[in-house]
Order: sequence, then C-alpha cells, then structure tokens
Amino acid sequence: MNVTAEQESVSDGSPDAGRPEQSAPGGAPHHRSLVVRLGLNRYSGLYMLGAFFIFYGLTEDNFLLWNGSIEFVLTEKVIVCILALAFLVPLTTETFDLSIGATMALSLVIVNKMALETDLPDGVGAIVGMVACLIVGTINGFIVVKLKVNSFIATLGMSTIVAAVIRKIHDGGNITAAFGRGYIDFGKRDVFSFKWPWSASTISLPYYFFYGLALATVIWYVLEHTPVGRHMFAAGGNREAARLAGVKTDRMVWGSLMASASIAGFAGLIYSWKFATYTSSVGGGLLFVAVGAVFFGASQIKMRPNVWGTILAVYVLAFGIKGISLRYPLEIDWIQPLFEGLTLIIAVAIASRQGVVKVARRRTDERPTASDVENRMSVEPAAANSPGIEDR
Repeated sequence: MNVTAEQESVSDGSPDAGRPEQSAPGGAPHHRSLVVRLGLNRYSGLYMLGAFFIFYGLTEDNFLLWNGSIEFVLTEKVIVCILALAFLVPLTTETFDLSIGATMALSLVIVNKMALETDLPDGVGAIVGMVACLIVGTINGFIVVKLKVNSFIATLGMSTIVAAVIRKIHDGGNITAAFGRGYIDFGKRDVFSFKWPWSASTISLPYYFFYGLALATVIWYVLEHTPVGRHMFAAGGNREAARLAGVKTDRMVWGSLMASASIAGFAGLIYSWKFATYTSSVGGGLLFVAVGAVFFGASQIKMRPNVWGTILAVYVLAFGIKGISLRYPLEIDWIQPLFEGLTLIIAVAIASRQGVVKVARRRTDERPTASDVENRMSVEPAAANSPGIEDR
C-alpha cells in the first residue's frame, strides 16, 4: 500500500500532523521557535538525561562508574520497561490495563510454585505462567469488548481477582531457592564480559536485558511498521471513525489486552531470572512507575504513545532517582515515592494538555465528523479489504 507524505503526516499522530507549514508573506516559512529547533518539544527527556549525567557526574563520584551506577540502573529497570510496554500496547487503542502488576505477579508465583512443588522442568512452569496470563488478558478483552465495561474499571477489578487467585495458589510467604541452575542461567548469565585495560571495572549485561530489548524492538516494529499498528492507533484516535473506515476496532482492543497480559507475564519471568524468588509485594509497586513512564514517554519523540519514548522515560527517571539516592542517601525512602508520584501527575497533565494522550474516553454516542472519517480513510483506504482482518 502506497501512502503519500501527506498521508503519513496524518498517521504520525502528532498534534501538528497533516497541517501545512505556515509561510511568511514573502513565501518563506516562519522561523521555528528555539524550543522546536533544539528539539525540546520532542527530546526533552534526552536533555534531562544529559543534565543528570553532567550534574551528578561532577558532584557524585560513583554516578559515572559502570559497576557503581550505570549497570545497576540498566538491569534494575528492565522489569519496569517491560511493564510499561504492557501498559503502552492497549493505550494505543485508548484502552487502559491496570491489571498488569497483578498479572506479572501471577506468572511469577506460578513458575516459583511449580519449581518448588513439582518435578517438572522449570521451563514448563514458565509456559504455564504465560498461558495463565494470556487467559487473564482474554477475560479482560471479553469484559471490555463484549460486556462494554470501561477498561479502567474492568482491569482494576481484574487486578483484585488475580490477587485473590495468587493468594489461593500461595499463602503469601516468600518462595526462594526453587529454581535449578540451568533456568537461572538462561536469563541471568552474562552475554559478554569486557574489562577496560585502564580500569578494574568489568562491563557485562545479562541475557534478560537483551530479551527485554528484543521484545521492545518487536513491539516497536508492529506498532510503527505494520497495518495492525496503524489500525490500533486509528482505533485510539477515533474509534467510530476507524470502524467506518474498515478497522476492526473491537478486535484491536481485545487483542491489545491479550498482548498486554502476555507482556506483563513475561516481566514476571524476567523477575524470576533476576531475583530467583517470589514475594507478595511484587507487581503493585511497579505499576505506577510504569504508567508514569508511558505518559512521560508519550511527550517524547513521536508526540504520542511510542516504544522508544517510553524506554527513554523509564531511564530518565531511573538515573534521576539514582543521582538523588547518591546525594541524599538518608532521605531516599521518602524522596523516591515523592519523585515518582509527582512525575506521574506531571506526565499525565502534560500528555493530556498537549493532546498526545486522551485520558478521558470519548462518549460512545458521539458521532465522528466528516473530516475524521476522511482522514482515517486517507490513511487506510483499503483497510476494509486488508487480508487477515475479518468482519466484526
């Protein structure tokens, strides 16, 4: 399918997408503002990250050390990145999944419990955990699509149900030392190990870091370079207009919730490789950090929910907190939740104000305008006849 440059600007999803460039009376375009020319409107996270590295690198001795800070932050936040991607996928269809934290804990408790109480290979427990998470996502999709329950309410209720199931499976105590060496090495063994000639530091990263990177790349490709991704963004932009343009919106929403639960389940597996344990506090504490990163990332790069903006947001916040912990080690217990809470509020406010994310769902009885339908049809003129997409 050939899409013109003008049509691609519509599908980009940015607030100014599709608008012609303003010109001065003489025909020359207006000079863009300094903010736009410096990329502060799209790459403010990179500027913040650079500021953290300069400030804390000059004031804190351990901040720039690989073994002191950098490796710790890169590996510690992989789980948050995966959970953020789990929230991002349904958000592209204007659907919220607040059950991702509980779903992650479900896969984690299943793989630990099976490793502890059965003689089956640990990999079988991982598969069972992922299937259980997929079932949770399928139920979420049924409730949202077929029963027409608001996704915010449906997934919030599902998180409580999943928590009850977890409690039924396990009584709430810790599970430790349940895995065999081979299972842990599959995720935690270092891919490479490089030692600088002039330094005692050894640079290495575990397998699970690259598993997370590979998953992020796959999600990015699907969302940005496939018809499925374009249909998901179209459904999130205006569901009724997308439906009239031939997009199977219910299928997009349902599938996004199934994918979200599966990704969250994979985050549980990464947790099992990294820590080789289960605790009852897993999952819920990471939810709001992941959500804040998604909304912050929506104001980066694409000016809409996107994979690399989300990853950037996770690590900007992580390195900021790491610098604060080095500078104020005794106050970090209350500074970190304060920092994360304020970040969530500010990120949602900015994303909502700029229109890059619609926080409030459109009323179901609102009809699309003629321009909405025309834009959606111009992006996907053959959506109704796309192979592999069935009628609702």
